[in-house]
Amino acid sequence: MGKKYTMGVLGLGEGRSIISAVLNSDLWDLGCICDLSEELCRERCQEFSITNYTTDYNEMLRNPLIEVIGIYTPDQLHATHIKMALEAGKHVICTKPLMVSLEEANTLLAVQKRTGKTVFVGQSSRYFEPLRRQHMDYMVGKHGDLVTLEAHYISDSRWFLERDWSRRKGFSWMYNFMIHAVDLAAWYLPEIEEVYGMAAVSTNTKAYGLEIPDTLKFLLKDKSGRFASVTGCYATPTLGSSVEQSISCTLRGTKGISRGGYPKLQYYTNFEPLEKTAGLQTFDELHPYFFRFEQESHHAGEYQNYIEHFATALHNGETPKPDLKEGIHTLAIMEAMDTSIRTGERVFVDDILKKHLITLD
Repeated sequence: MGKKYTMGVLGLGEGRSIISAVLNSDLWDLGCICDLSEELCRERCQEFSITNYTTDYNEMLRNPLIEVIGIYTPDQLHATHIKMALEAGKHVICTKPLMVSLEEANTLLAVQKRTGKTVFVGQSSRYFEPLRRQHMDYMVGKHGDLVTLEAHYISDSRWFLERDWSRRKGFSWMYNFMIHAVDLAAWYLPEIEEVYGMAAVSTNTKAYGLEIPDTLKFLLKDKSGRFASVTGCYATPTLGSSVEQSISCTLRGTKGISRGGYPKLQYYTNFEPLEKTAGLQTFDELHPYFFRFEQESHHAGEYQNYIEHFATALHNGETPKPDLKEGIHTLAIMEAMDTSIRTGERVFVDDILKKHLITLD
């Protein structure tokens, strides 16, 4: 492109993947890494053969060479860290979820409008190869008219509750995990207006002293009457990803059907001319690109895909997606989902936006 962007990375747990992504991209330079733990900063410097780190976020924000801040801190801190980056004149890439509530949505919208900087939500599943290919096929019409879709994120993630910050106010299986499946549904049905769902708290989650729903099922309907089913289950045993992918998205259209997922690099399709069984495409040659350490955990390849999309979009004067408004709309869908499981009623997304006085037009 002729221009490389310089990123500062905040939060070096999950930030490990984005460091790898930046260092392996021709479109990016790494300006600085930052974490409250100096020990972790030094560990990442040794791992990636880099030297520039700080434990002071404000120091990184004052660095004039850094144009973009990558935010990979605990979810409850995202809104504050995004606001600080925008006010420092930086573009933002923030891992999902954008925030854990809509309380600061209007503040971020106002700060972004005033600063003119871009906020991009790192919904990594969109950038995993089978799900990328699925969207490409959808966009060229191979499915015909979309009739319905099913998405899920299912994992036995009780290990997550061992983290101290997961037991602080604001942690949610829905916002931290199920948002992957919700985002996939919203990707194809961007005008979701109504939700209905149910949820339960298993004794496995209660054993940690928490009353956070870990088993959830929803129907999401858009303005045209199309709907998606979205499922999440996070504190019970699984069949394993070789039988049931952790993340899955099935598109059912008038002309064809497809299924993509994560973490297996497999993509099933049955497009015209239709067959009795689906065909399978595999992308096993990309396994080292997507999974660079710890077998099939972390998201370095997906992160590299989305930071390169971000850089290319900015270079072309386009808005990289999902952006701040799209991220806020997804959070409104999720608040509607949360309201539905508490009230047992269907909930309209516009009512959630109106409650918070949010305008996304």
